[in-house]
Amino acid sequence: MSEESTSLLDHLIELRSTLLRSVAVVGVLFLSLIYFARDLYHWLATPLLAKLPSGTSMIATDVAAPFFAPFKLTLVVSVIVAIPFLLHQFWRFIAPGLYQHERRLVAPLLISSSLLFYGGIAFAYYVVLPLAFGFFTSMAPEGITIATDISSYLSFVLKIFFAFGIAFEIPIAVVVLCWSGTVTSDQLRAARPYVIVGVFILGMLLTPPDVISQTLLAVPMWLLYEFGIVLSRFYVKQPLTAQHNEQASNSAKNTEK
Repeated sequence: MSEESTSLLDHLIELRSTLLRSVAVVGVLFLSLIYFARDLYHWLATPLLAKLPSGTSMIATDVAAPFFAPFKLTLVVSVIVAIPFLLHQFWRFIAPGLYQHERRLVAPLLISSSLLFYGGIAFAYYVVLPLAFGFFTSMAPEGITIATDISSYLSFVLKIFFAFGIAFEIPIAVVVLCWSGTVTSDQLRAARPYVIVGVFILGMLLTPPDVISQTLLAVPMWLLYEFGIVLSRFYVKQPLTAQHNEQASNSAKNTEK
């Protein structure tokens, strides 16, 4: 067997091990949380329940929905809780192919991306959802009883969570673009007017059709873009000669060993 084939086989084995560890951690978290599935759903439904008119409640239009909706939520929560571990496994898999200065940058990026993702979900839950549901319930025509299906509500809220979680990753994307040499901080500042228009369009597409939730997504995205520009000044692409020198130094150390 050639050296290239052996290297490819080693990578595939490591990839399989990484996937198995990730699935195992998510599975353990799921089994640990399944007992609290109904409590988790009640927590998720609190922003809507607090805005529903007196005497109304959520409904289940499908016979199996009272079981599958909390079950699905618990699985999603398990994946979200496991994100730091999943990102760490991803970093371990790609680390051998990175330069030393790249390894020093990847770890802070993975930590900050996890925190920003959680921050986006928290912002959506504590700020966006109460305002959006207050708007929706207040706009219901007279004589209409609000009775939201639990499965539809779960799908709606999860879309909002992931939309805000991903949107809050903008500083990471900006830093990576500057670090890789794709763009510069000056180019990012020059594109500011187009970005402002773009984030409001994304806010319109990713959130419910009301001005409040659209603005609550667009404004943080714009501010996070500005924050990413500030950070990008400290992360610029290392000159190619420096990378070659570092690679040569690492090769020399490995040879000595």
